[in-house]
Amino acid sequence: MDNEEILDDISALVEEERALRQRTGGLLPEERARLADLEVRLDQCWDLLRQRRAKSEFGEDPDTAALRPAAEVESYRN
Repeated sequence: MDNEEILDDISALVEEERALRQRTGGLLPEERARLADLEVRLDQCWDLLRQRRAKSEFGEDPDTAALRPAAEVESYRN
């Protein structure tokens, strides 16, 4: 997956997230679960993109970057 594909995935995930957040009247349990899943997936995509960009910047192969597990990405501090 290259940077453009990751950015396309991010855009699609953000669009779906916005649609869920803009719903009025509250979300169904499965929609809340999907929203939580979207948030994790977005964090993973951003992390992967940052890894790829850092590897490129320092002369490494960006294709060696790997999607990190949700538990690892979600444990990062802001």
